[in-house]
Amino acid sequence: MSLLTQTPTQGEHTHSAATMVPDASRAERVSSFDVAAFVVPTGREEEWRFTPVDRLGTFFRDEATGAHLDWTETLPEGVTTSTISVADWQALGVPTPQDRAAAVAAAHSGGVGVVDVPAEAELTEPVRIRLTGSEQDLVHGHLLVRVGRFAKATVVLEHTGVADYSEMLTVLTGDGADVTVVSVQEWDDRSHHLAQHDVVVGRDARVRHIAVTLGGGVVRVNTNASYAGPGGSFEGLGVYFSDAGQHLEHRLFVDHEAPHCRSNVEYKGALQGETARTVWVGDVLIRAAAEGTDTYELNRNLILTDGARADSVPNLEIETGEIEGAGHASATGRFDDEQLFYLMARGIREDEARRLVVRGFFASVVARIGVPEVQEHLMEAIERELAGEAAA
Repeated sequence: MSLLTQTPTQGEHTHSAATMVPDASRAERVSSFDVAAFVVPTGREEEWRFTPVDRLGTFFRDEATGAHLDWTETLPEGVTTSTISVADWQALGVPTPQDRAAAVAAAHSGGVGVVDVPAEAELTEPVRIRLTGSEQDLVHGHLLVRVGRFAKATVVLEHTGVADYSEMLTVLTGDGADVTVVSVQEWDDRSHHLAQHDVVVGRDARVRHIAVTLGGGVVRVNTNASYAGPGGSFEGLGVYFSDAGQHLEHRLFVDHEAPHCRSNVEYKGALQGETARTVWVGDVLIRAAAEGTDTYELNRNLILTDGARADSVPNLEIETGEIEGAGHASATGRFDDEQLFYLMARGIREDEARRLVVRGFFASVVARIGVPEVQEHLMEAIERELAGEAAA
């Protein structure tokens, strides 16, 4: 039996049972290394219906561009970088591209940059990769992060500058590893960024993927999590702030195919300004073999001004009744006037009160990044967004 749940974008709703049988399973969508397996999107397809594809035509062309971003790295002791071919990357048994843009990026990247964290390493400082664009050329980026057995590491990917960036990121974690991957999008508003992030959770491993999107004209990040063995834990966290004219989209697919695994998803977004737009789609599939699964997903959106729009679509598909728990919640609402009144009644100016409320809204997610300097920078960036200032 396959069950799917869907929740309205207004208000909040939670449940653990299903009420609607889907037309097709999320697992039945096309995935392939072959670009020709995907049609050029028109915007009518389910996986593209929220996305402004008319602004992204170059991302779907089956051709190389030769453009690149500037790469700056900070590597703790023992961590190495290298390059492998696309064929060697495929031979690792990695997840396949899920849409045409990802397939094009994989096919035409010219090679895969590799970050290796050795087995049993315990990094006290994060691996930091900073990718910076200086021209609005289309760049095909391809990165593989491999973390060895029982290693503990944090990897921070920072995207800044001006570019059209089509990205494939694969994260392979060994058994028993403890990994945090933070992807920060602070692009100039002229930039566009389409990304597929694949996270493979090893047996008894713990992996946290955190997406922070504060800049870019159109940004769409697809995060896919799967499990290489039982006992794994995945946490998908996200923070986004959309201003006028920005389209920020985050999609997740958590594929529970191994027994006794856990997943928890929590994304929070704020919107201000006419035409500010966000999209969050969370798909969780619990396959028949995934007994003992425990999963939950949450999305909350805070609309600060008139004219902004947030779409939130959580989906839960269950193929076995032998689970520990499964549910979701979604809420989209306006600024809480009662919180604002409470603070102002205690002598706090209105602009400061608004800042405190928004800061508190995001703080619970940002605090879980685990890198103090990154957390501080992001909270400052969020406050600049709230003030309507350009990011530094």
